[in-house]
Amino acid sequence: MASIDDVRAAFRYALDLDDTVNVDDLAYRTNEAWDSVAHMTLVAELEDRFDVMFSTDDVIEMSSFAIALDTLRRLGADLS
Repeated sequence: MASIDDVRAAFRYALDLDDTVNVDDLAYRTNEAWDSVAHMTLVAELEDRFDVMFSTDDVIEMSSFAIALDTLRRLGADLS
């Protein structure tokens, strides 16, 4: 079973963030690390880690950590 910490780890990996960054408050383009290229890296990382496939609408709408969590849950990821 995956956890919310696994989602945090995916964000840190894809956006090349250190452990001091509060990932829970991240939103697209509010952190200089989360640009369009990093966004696609994040999408690929989340798809790989959680064995899901995002639709184009999911990718476009994924503008914050909270939305990413909601989308993963909707796609069947069991996050504790």
